[in-house]
Amino acid sequence: MSEQGTGGRGAGLREQGARYALLPLRIFLGITFVYAGLDKLTDSHYLAGLGDPLSFAAMTQGVKSGSPIGPLLDLALKAPTAFALAIAIGELAVGLGALFGLLGRVAAFGGVLLNLSFFLTVSWQVHPYYLGNDLIYLMAWVPLVLAGTPFLSLDGWLAARRRVQPAQVLEPVRP
Repeated sequence: MSEQGTGGRGAGLREQGARYALLPLRIFLGITFVYAGLDKLTDSHYLAGLGDPLSFAAMTQGVKSGSPIGPLLDLALKAPTAFALAIAIGELAVGLGALFGLLGRVAAFGGVLLNLSFFLTVSWQVHPYYLGNDLIYLMAWVPLVLAGTPFLSLDGWLAARRRVQPAQVLEPVRP
């Protein structure tokens, strides 16, 4: 009988493959979001005001009328630099969280929220919808929200450390 039929090596490889199946997605999203956050923070146009057509403020003003969350964008336009920095730092934090697997579900949920907001603003007017990349990124974060980052991650390392902590022995109370 073959090894695969007896649960031998073939089963082990399938098990390993299933265990690490989300790792390439996590690495890709992590690197992409770290890059996006750093790109925004180092772009001289991004934090410029409405006078610069490549700024966060100008882009937000431009998509506001066609966005289903247009009224919320008015809030962002009251403090565009703060919102722009929040987005860039959020992308950086989400990317690092995914990449290192630290608070992986929280990082992935942050990715969902960022890409949902991008989809409802920047990509909303893209037709057909599947040509806008923000919906794809939004869906790519969902498996990491569901599964977390248990393997090759700080989350996994911390969980393993908690499992092997020796039990504390209580000394009897002496009168």
